[in-house]
Amino acid sequence: MARQETRTLTSTTVRTPAAPEVRTTPGTGPTRAWRTRLLVLGIVLAALNLRPAITSLGALLEEVRDGLGMSGSVAGLLTSVPPLCFAVFGVTAPRLARRFGAGAVVCAGMAAIGTGLLIRPYVGGTAAFLAATALTLMGIAVSNVLMPVIVKRRFPDRVGSMTGLYSMALALGTASAAAVTVPLTGALGGNWRSGLAVWAALAAVAVLPWLTFARAREPEQERGTRAGAPVRLRITRSRTAWALAVFFGLQATAAYITMGWMAQIFRDSGVPAGKAGLLLAVTMVMGVPLAFVIPRLATRLPHQGPIVLALGVSGLVGYAGLYLAPAEGAWAWAVLLGIANCAFPLALTMVGMRARTGAGVAQLSAFAQSTGYLISIPGPLLVGVLYQHSGGWGLPIALMAALMIPQTAVGILAGRPRTVEDEASA
Repeated sequence: MARQETRTLTSTTVRTPAAPEVRTTPGTGPTRAWRTRLLVLGIVLAALNLRPAITSLGALLEEVRDGLGMSGSVAGLLTSVPPLCFAVFGVTAPRLARRFGAGAVVCAGMAAIGTGLLIRPYVGGTAAFLAATALTLMGIAVSNVLMPVIVKRRFPDRVGSMTGLYSMALALGTASAAAVTVPLTGALGGNWRSGLAVWAALAAVAVLPWLTFARAREPEQERGTRAGAPVRLRITRSRTAWALAVFFGLQATAAYITMGWMAQIFRDSGVPAGKAGLLLAVTMVMGVPLAFVIPRLATRLPHQGPIVLALGVSGLVGYAGLYLAPAEGAWAWAVLLGIANCAFPLALTMVGMRARTGAGVAQLSAFAQSTGYLISIPGPLLVGVLYQHSGGWGLPIALMAALMIPQTAVGILAGRPRTVEDEASA
């Protein structure tokens, strides 16, 4: 049945006037193959750049605070800026893509990431540092939203495999920046400014393949030229869209709590600092292979609920282990929570599967990610407040486990074989 659904989805996309790639890729067969390979390279390089700005800063946050004279409250605000910017700027991505083309917006996004990363260590002052960080996050936000759109439009019959490749590259970039930034800073003379700025080079490389597609006419633009503006969906009418947005928000909440606090949980239980950092790296690295496998599996199932349930159970067991025996079973809990955090590539895959057209995916991606990141903002802050006032990790871990239950429930709803076009057509 999954095969039948996949063929139906593919045929529906191919029959739209905008679908034939040959209209947007002039030239011979070898030329089209070359452009396809270049697009795949561009997607991978873009994904590699979507988290190092955050995790590299986390690795050097103490040095940044000392260097800029940043207060603890401002540092706490800095950790909440990424989801806020993703929500605020991500919602503009579909409008920008309709006007300029998705390729041009992603190209500009990579340039914004590189520029922000290059200037923020040297601008001087906390306010300027925050402004440059916001520029970087703006580029990340629009690229976050448009990656599923580009995959849907350009690879309609390979949504699972391409989403898996993109998600795997994103996880690799996240883990690499967390693991490499500190030793790389040491190799550059111990200057935290150089350790942060060096990641701009990766973004500069990512700009290059997207220059080819920045001026290319998008399939949706061609259709709009021939038949008027694409149909707008009343996306807030769709129960599937809301379920996916809440699922996205709760999984992001869990991910940010894990990145921000898991190492401290282990350290407070008696685990040495070096081992605690390694445990966090293990949790993050789990996303590299699973981010490739889970989307491919998801597109073969008519309902993604079983995968959602498996990830939820992994999270609940991991949190139970952190509560009962954090030090004794630390490696097992790190692996289980790493599995649970793979709800992110699953959410991206479902964005591509819950809409039939590129325009539908664009609207759904912007709504689910922007709403979801807004939902995720209070979680890490609330964990910190509970930890400070309770004097231990019992209540925070209980909160994390409790949030896993609604995450699983709405994920199962989002995994039903429905499309937002059927629920939200104006």
